[in-house]
Amino acid sequence: MNAPERLRSVIRLPMADGNLADFRLSQPRDFPARASGAFTRVAYSAAHVVADPRADHDPWLTAAIDWDATIAYRRHLWQLGLGVAEAMDTAQRGMGLDWPTSLELIRRSIDASRDVPGAFLASGAGTDHLGTGEAKSIDDVIAAYETQVAAIEHLGGRIILMASRALAQVARSPDDYLKVYDRILSQVRQPVIIHWLGDMFDPALAGYWGHADALAAMDVAVQAIGANAAQVDGVKISLLNKDHEIAMRRRLPPGVRMYTGDDFNYAELIAGDAQGHSDALLGIFDAIAPAACAALSALAKGDRAQFDAILAPTVPLSRHIFRAPTRFYKTGVVFMAYLNGLQDHFVMVGGQQSARSLLHLAELFRLADAAGLLRDPEFACARMRAVLAVHGL
Repeated sequence: MNAPERLRSVIRLPMADGNLADFRLSQPRDFPARASGAFTRVAYSAAHVVADPRADHDPWLTAAIDWDATIAYRRHLWQLGLGVAEAMDTAQRGMGLDWPTSLELIRRSIDASRDVPGAFLASGAGTDHLGTGEAKSIDDVIAAYETQVAAIEHLGGRIILMASRALAQVARSPDDYLKVYDRILSQVRQPVIIHWLGDMFDPALAGYWGHADALAAMDVAVQAIGANAAQVDGVKISLLNKDHEIAMRRRLPPGVRMYTGDDFNYAELIAGDAQGHSDALLGIFDAIAPAACAALSALAKGDRAQFDAILAPTVPLSRHIFRAPTRFYKTGVVFMAYLNGLQDHFVMVGGQQSARSLLHLAELFRLADAAGLLRDPEFACARMRAVLAVHGL
């Protein structure tokens, strides 16, 4: 064993059989701390929020946010050349983050972006301030969307039009979806990003666009976009199916972007094919931001081989973080920030640090190491040991 090998960090991690086994960490990749030039893809990271563990509140009932740490994380993403998709499902929207807190988050992020040259962001507008069963009609859904869109635009923000649980509940046909989207898109000040979030991320969105079949639903979505193309910057689909994304990408009107939301197949979708490519609006970019920056920089220089080499080992990590039940992926995203010292604790809004098992977190640790994403291995080991200790190991 040579000297560098002896110096590599070692940690005992739990295995599926219940035993502990030594794991020797690799050397981290030398990813940049900031972007050095423009990308050839528009790339948003949906960003997580940092909870305040010192707050005196009931974590399952109310959200307590560490605003300084949360905004600092957005500055980290902007430095790496990524845009911020604010107050989306990665920020636990609808899973602990309510509308009033979301609006405050949006306000603070917009204010912070003004001090960062080149920073860009778009923010989620939905209908989640409606209580369960409160929406009785399509008009109620329209009014709810109008309320949130107006509030964000009043702050100077751009809109990501989120999928609506209330719309999925009250719509009786595809025509109801078309009516809602036509009405909202006819009013927005700037072109929006439409987010089609699959039911693997949120079971309440099953049958969105009026069809259980994804291809039939796609017909309705393409119709809604085509009728309002001037008001649509792009569409993000989060179906974890690359064939569906490519099929829809090829049907979009000229000038309307496809933003991949496929956290399983993003590398090949961003690279594209002879008929086009996807831009990106991804939750996994929160967890792999330095690698995303390096890969997109390589692609901008025409170095596809380097792009592939950087992103290929991040894909197994992403598939693990987003494994079923997919809606719990936020736990892995926040755990990555904790391991890399980008926040001081592993506490989440709603207590969702408990949504994944210790075995899941241990495998995440191994895969993050394989991708070169543990920027200080000894520090990451110390953080992992603290989590192991809490679990009695």
